[in-house]
Amino acid sequence: MAGLRESSSYEPVIGLEIHVQLKTRSKMFCGCAAEFGAPPNTNVCPVCLGLPGALPVVNASAIELAVQTALALGCEVHARSVFARKNYFYPDLPKGYQISQYDRPLATGGRVELSAEGGSAVTRIRIRRLHMEEDSGKSLHERFAGKTAVDLNRAGVPLIEIVTEPDFPAASQARAFLDLLKKTLQYLGVSDCNMEEGSLRVDANVSVRPAGSGELSTKTEVKNLNSFSQLEKALEFEASRHVAVLESGGVIEHQTMLWDPERGEARPMRSKEEVHDYRYFPEPDLPILELGDDALARAAGALPEMPQEKMGRLVSEYGLPTYDAEVLSSNREISDYFEAVARLTPNPKLASNWVMVEVLAVANERGFSVVELELEPVRLAELIAIVAAGDLSHGLARQVLSRMVETGKGAEEVMEDEDLRQVSDSSQLEGWAAETLAENPAEVDRYRAGEEKLLAFFIGQVMRKSKGKADPDRLREVLEKSLASGL
Repeated sequence: MAGLRESSSYEPVIGLEIHVQLKTRSKMFCGCAAEFGAPPNTNVCPVCLGLPGALPVVNASAIELAVQTALALGCEVHARSVFARKNYFYPDLPKGYQISQYDRPLATGGRVELSAEGGSAVTRIRIRRLHMEEDSGKSLHERFAGKTAVDLNRAGVPLIEIVTEPDFPAASQARAFLDLLKKTLQYLGVSDCNMEEGSLRVDANVSVRPAGSGELSTKTEVKNLNSFSQLEKALEFEASRHVAVLESGGVIEHQTMLWDPERGEARPMRSKEEVHDYRYFPEPDLPILELGDDALARAAGALPEMPQEKMGRLVSEYGLPTYDAEVLSSNREISDYFEAVARLTPNPKLASNWVMVEVLAVANERGFSVVELELEPVRLAELIAIVAAGDLSHGLARQVLSRMVETGKGAEEVMEDEDLRQVSDSSQLEGWAAETLAENPAEVDRYRAGEEKLLAFFIGQVMRKSKGKADPDRLREVLEKSLASGL
């Protein structure tokens, strides 16, 4: 089903509920490891299994990460918040309840501004609440044929839930918000946001209403959104389904929909739970969470520069094009690395090109992050300077860069060891050019008859003969002179 027709008399109304696993070593209320990928049911204890007599203890690191996130999103962090029991019964919830927050959450009232392409318009997305809770276990439906297994390693892993107001008028804006939120969370270092591992999970609430109306209609919740692209497709599908139901005289049911990415459609999963179904009440085994002014001040002081702020500064401070600044600011490690290189080079744009293109290519080939390459900024700056001075062609510089990463050596040492310095000596270039022209007499005749595009062919032949070491600019001059002179 395609997205809403431009001529439709309805408009979508979308809100998001985002669950983010916090990057802590241990779980929310016990000392079990929170790592992903351990053998099933090995990171468990009486507390996260909900055994009688086991008492929870709050993870202070998780509180700090949640507070930082709330401040970065412009939320009001409350000095006092309350943990509550949310009661429901699933196989992957061993206690029969989840420790969460309800009427007194950690933070409320945030906002995020989304700029349209070109920056001409801004949409303000309101954050209704940000609260803390523990994750449930995970049901495994494909481990045993015809059966469901349960892995409780995830039970108790610390989560924050970020709930937006229904402020998204289009699926594309919901996706743009998530892109920005993911960057922000990664900048903060609060989560790796790996959707494949479940550390970032998104549910979407969708409804439609007559265009221009301020009223909210019956919504459905869409689950199983395992990528931002699938989320956008699911939102467009579900909004269009609502319109089709309403235009045919039907009624939208308040239910949870399961998105099927293979079939590209959403199907009913269950009736949507209401708040009263969860029978919330304050967690009797945990005290009120109190945050002093000192704790809030420390969290505020630890906030890094946010992605949008950094993007603007890269443009104003280094004179980078908007595209470069957007790419570099998409990742905190990459932008920090770029700035370290740019401070050592006279041309920030050159530094940007090398980091964005060549360094990231080497990192991707090896499956490393930029930091894991262990390529010191001063060594990349040295390589850039050598290329800028004309002592190394760009093609050879790529080889040198790769060898620098493999060996840990500097550019000059690699060039010396492997004889990779660019050749600009006229006599050497003239010798290679003469050999090439002698080996290709037919092409020489065609060039002299007016087929001047063959110059690129001769340059390529000499570059192969020189193993890429010929200075391409000097080589062009030598070849043009030789071909014109008839030698």
